[in-house]
Amino acid sequence: MFTRIKRILRQFFRKSRTINNEPLNKVSLIVIVLIDIFILINVFTGLNDISRWHISPSQAYSCYSQWQSYRTQTNQDKDYQIIKAALNYNPYNQFNEEQRYQQAESNHLGKVSPICLNYAQSKDKINNTKNQQIAKSIDQKQRNINNFKGKNRNIRAQYDSTLLEKIAGQPSEQSINQVSAAKAKQELDKNNRNISALEKQVSNLKTELTNKPESVSFINFLQDNNQFNIVNQGHKRASFWYPTIQLAFQSLFLVPLIIIALSVHRFAVGRGYGLITLMSWHLLVIFFIPLIIKVFEFLQIGAIFQFIFNIIKALFGGLIFLVSYVYILLIPFIGFVIIKFFQKIVFNPQLQATNRFQKLRCIKCAKKIRHGDTYCPHCGYYQYVECPNCHNLTYKHLSYCKHCGHSQDI
Repeated sequence: MFTRIKRILRQFFRKSRTINNEPLNKVSLIVIVLIDIFILINVFTGLNDISRWHISPSQAYSCYSQWQSYRTQTNQDKDYQIIKAALNYNPYNQFNEEQRYQQAESNHLGKVSPICLNYAQSKDKINNTKNQQIAKSIDQKQRNINNFKGKNRNIRAQYDSTLLEKIAGQPSEQSINQVSAAKAKQELDKNNRNISALEKQVSNLKTELTNKPESVSFINFLQDNNQFNIVNQGHKRASFWYPTIQLAFQSLFLVPLIIIALSVHRFAVGRGYGLITLMSWHLLVIFFIPLIIKVFEFLQIGAIFQFIFNIIKALFGGLIFLVSYVYILLIPFIGFVIIKFFQKIVFNPQLQATNRFQKLRCIKCAKKIRHGDTYCPHCGYYQYVECPNCHNLTYKHLSYCKHCGHSQDI
């Protein structure tokens, strides 16, 4: 097996750096490598673009993350917080929330959830000038409260220092603090009254904002379990299938390129166009590299992984590490199937030999030879093998002897 792998690798590198069985010069090799890098970058760019052709789960269910966050919060102020988040103060914003959600459909496949569009409509109703002014007033009063609290912290620090000086018997004229204890207490009481008044005003404004008809309608919408469950299930289903959809579009991008490169390569080999053979071979390798990478990415995060994960979780509970065991066995098996496919179908020596024999070409290099040539004058390859039945010479890699018709062990 290792000998066969070594032979395959040797043939791969030989085909990648030779023209008509002659090695490339260094300058040509550098040029081809640079071309390979340029094409590979563009292939990955195209893959990235086409993988985003179908809208993602986060775009199809744009409201899911905010809605889920709201439902998991336990603080009493969560109604006000989500209403405040719906207020957009930017005067240069040309699109409302519903239009931003709908933009995901532009030049893309897939649709945004109708429930999320309703969610966006409810948010847009809240985002009016009066509600924005209320929210700004709340923010301003909250900043004033924070300023008063900051002043109180400074006063308390000085007050504590003044008490220590008094206990130590230090005269007041030598105190490092400019505020006396009586004055400090007076300032603290005044600031606390201001804080209390501002906090009451903030509370009233928050109540006013959350009791607005559009706010009540939005909160009721958020608390509708049936609506959220539909969005939740839809988001889970979309997240499950999205890697599969991405792989399908990426394959749609790569497979035509692979077919074209393979067709050109076979044509160039048949006609003996050495440079085209080399270039098409490099293109074939370049197009296969991203495809293999994307397939392995899909195996790690796609529907197959989720299917295996769910089976193991159902059978073995918390022994999730068994997924790694499954993949350790599965990935080599898939690699074996891929190698067999290319050995038997794409680069089958018997099929190649049959086509080349019919066109009087060398079985190895596909150059034109004369009928009856034992060795290829271009590459020196021996064209015949001895038949085990009649011991006459017959063509290599063909199923039957051309003299006695005996089946050959290919």
